[in-house]
Amino acid sequence: MTATDRSLELINTAAQAAADKLAHDVIAYDVSDVLSITDAFLLASAPNDRQVKSIVDEIEERLSKQLGAKPVRREGDREARWVLLDYVDIVVHVQHSEERVFYALERLWKDCPELELPADATATRGKGEEHARTQAAESPAPDGDGW
Repeated sequence: MTATDRSLELINTAAQAAADKLAHDVIAYDVSDVLSITDAFLLASAPNDRQVKSIVDEIEERLSKQLGAKPVRREGDREARWVLLDYVDIVVHVQHSEERVFYALERLWKDCPELELPADATATRGKGEEHARTQAAESPAPDGDGW
C-alpha cells in the first residue's frame, strides 16, 4: 500500500508552508505499509518555540484554506517544543531543534520510503545543523570562571 493522492497533496502543501516559514530539515515518509492509522509523516524543526508555533500555524492555515483540511487533533501547543497535527491521512510533527535531535524520529522511520517534496522544502535539509554551527560560533567562549 502507498500513500494516497490526497495524502501526498496534504504533505506537499504542509511541506511548502513549513519551508515558507523557514523550517529546518523538512522531510516526509510514507508510513502506510507499517501503520494502519495514517499514510504519511511530515517532520520539520525550528530553533525556537516561537518559530515552531509560527510554522504550525502556517501549516494549519494553508491546509484549511487551500485543501479544506482541519486537524482532528493538535497536541503540544502549550510548550511549543513538539507540536503534532493529526489530519488522519497525514501526521505533521514540528519540533524544536533540541527535541528533533533527542527523539530522532528519522531513525524510527528510516526504512520507510521518503516522499518527494517541493524544492523549497528539500532546500531546508541541513539548515538545523548549519544554524547550530552558527550559534556555536557566535557564542562567547567561557573564561576561566566558567563564563
